[in-house]
Amino acid sequence: MAKQQDDRTTLDLFAEEKRPGRPKTNPLSRELQLKINKRNQLKRDKANGLRRVELKVDVALLDRLNELAEANNVSRADLIQMLLRQHVEAQTMQQQQD
Repeated sequence: MAKQQDDRTTLDLFAEEKRPGRPKTNPLSRELQLKINKRNQLKRDKANGLRRVELKVDVALLDRLNELAEANNVSRADLIQMLLRQHVEAQTMQQQQD
């Protein structure tokens, strides 16, 4: 049987042929790589004194936060942190005055 270069239905004939593309440099699966990277990111954040907070907001508020963050050239997370800090400081000042 003759081997056609463009025939990919008989895979056993092409088992030894190298395929073009990016070489695999990490022996771990992509899913496992992502888990490890996330774990390392959480360790870095913890070392920097950061803690994770999950927040659910409606779409209109999210759109407004995105607009404000873009207008101020900051990330949405930084904007939310700044707004929370301002609000907490204002509440603290108000409680001290009472």
